Amino acid sequence: MPEWTSVADTYLHPSAPPVMSVSPVTLTVPGRPLDLEVRVSAPVTGADLPIILFSHGQGGAYGLSSLDGYLPLAKVWAARGFVVIQPHHLSAPRLSHRVADQPGAPFFWRSRVEDMSGILDRLDEIEQAVPQLAGRLDRGKVAVAGHSAGSFTSELLLGAGATDPDTGRAMNALDPRITQGVLLGAIGRGGDAFDGFMSARVPLFRTTDLTTMTTPALVVAGDKDDSQHWTTIGPDWHADPYHLAPGPKTLLTVFDGEHLLGGIQGHDSIETTDESPDRVAAIAELTAAYLRSAFHPGDSSWQTAQAALTTGPGALGRVESK
Repeated sequence: MPEWTSVADTYLHPSAPPVMSVSPVTLTVPGRPLDLEVRVSAPVTGADLPIILFSHGQGGAYGLSSLDGYLPLAKVWAARGFVVIQPHHLSAPRLSHRVADQPGAPFFWRSRVEDMSGILDRLDEIEQAVPQLAGRLDRGKVAVAGHSAGSFTSELLLGAGATDPDTGRAMNALDPRITQGVLLGAIGRGGDAFDGFMSARVPLFRTTDLTTMTTPALVVAGDKDDSQHWTTIGPDWHADPYHLAPGPKTLLTVFDGEHLLGGIQGHDSIETTDESPDRVAAIAELTAAYLRSAFHPGDSSWQTAQAALTTGPGALGRVESK
């Protein structure tokens, strides 16, 4: 067996410490038509744990487009020493019949952003609801991550601009408490590039301005993610947050990755068109390693992960930075 394959196989199937997952943790938010429910995943042991806020996508999966999805990522991130908090946005399919007549329906872009910042306002409440977390959070180390529509939520929190089509006002959602980002299957630039056959349904995306997204971030883009419903540009559109936003930024291009990137939403999901457990495992490990090294200067996790998974004849992707 080639040496690279042995290294990669070991890296993709490591022994992992136990993690816990608590759901739902219910937070009452004034003005929100429904209570905000979140899932909290964390390692069973450890202290000074950085936080990852994760925003789910806008897919049609009843369960996976919610706080109950993306566990192939969340469980690995928790095992690698993060507290992962996943809100159940009002746009989730299983809530749609309850909020269809509410302002902001069906996409609830502003509410999505408010959910994420609101969680940071209520970390004390979360610790009270999950007493195993008490005193273990490092509130000075916060990342936001998101997939697809959730990546747009994350882009806004990282400093990207857009114009609210309902009010005509600029959306300024930059949250300085968030110092790192991970964007998966991200929303690219607006303007004439947002010209797909379904683009009229989301006029907000047409106003996306990535040039103001100054917070450091890792952009994860599949080289086969051709989202023609949004753009005719092709897979390169999903790498726009890397190319157009100011540095520091890093781009992970996932070979043969389509929009679900091998099944990050959930293994065996019917929406996944490129099912690959190894691809999902690689993305989970690389994103965790990126954040570990970003939050802990001197930590070599990112360099080790790149050597194992993005070099050699069987590389699962490539990395570039600016």
